[in-house]
Amino acid sequence: MGKVAAKKTAGVLGDDLSLNAQQVSGVKANRELPVVWGVAKGSFLNKLILVPLALIISTFAPWLITPLLMIGGAYLCYEGVEKVLHSLQHDKQQNSPEARQQRLDKLSKQDPRDFEKKKIKGAVRTDFILSAEIVAITLGIVSEAPLLNQVLILSGIAILVTIGVYGIVAGIVKIDDLGFWLRDKSSRVAQALGAVLLAAAPVLMKVLTVVGTLAMFLVGGGIIVHGLTPLHHLIENAIAPFSGLVAGLLSNGANLVIGFIIGSIVLLVVNLIAKLRE
Repeated sequence: MGKVAAKKTAGVLGDDLSLNAQQVSGVKANRELPVVWGVAKGSFLNKLILVPLALIISTFAPWLITPLLMIGGAYLCYEGVEKVLHSLQHDKQQNSPEARQQRLDKLSKQDPRDFEKKKIKGAVRTDFILSAEIVAITLGIVSEAPLLNQVLILSGIAILVTIGVYGIVAGIVKIDDLGFWLRDKSSRVAQALGAVLLAAAPVLMKVLTVVGTLAMFLVGGGIIVHGLTPLHHLIENAIAPFSGLVAGLLSNGANLVIGFIIGSIVLLVVNLIAKLRE
């Protein structure tokens, strides 16, 4: 049963990995591992809250699980839209000397500790939603098992997921350091490998930034679609003539589009509320 749960959560883990690697990027090289560790601790705390909470809700109010997941999914979509808009705004201002100088002035005044805290807080908040989905998927598989088995499997999956994801994230953010270390070796093979890693590191981080943002829409949109049964059936019927890779691409494409639409609606509502409060 534990193996089945691990397989079922594997799809979310890919999104979790890319999202978290992207979330903790942008800090100083000597602070990357402490930031990853800070997020990992927050992730453990998330799961420490979520596992017993999920068991309690599934026992006394199982109908509440889907709406709560949908709220989390909508928040993920909202964050995704914010990231897209921020990226577009950044691209427009990239060639502007005034905007570039403003960014430099802002960075010079910013306390590095505050920047790290914001990074960790944002990553832990996103992790909470992804962790909730992993716990919910696992709980759905083990719901018929005895309570002790449920607790053990949920706890085991939670621990393995956290160690696995943040272990890999730590490796990803330190690829450039490994490249420098290999480049300084006397072996030509090591030097060549180091050069490859150094060239690949910035490309990998850019790819993870894009994949991480897409993952917000895929995961968030997927949660919304599964929570709205008529919409879920509509999409299933639409892609029914297709199979294999094409069906998977169409399903994910639908989740992506719906995720972006939901995120845009949430952003509009948030901005409207902010204006009304002024």
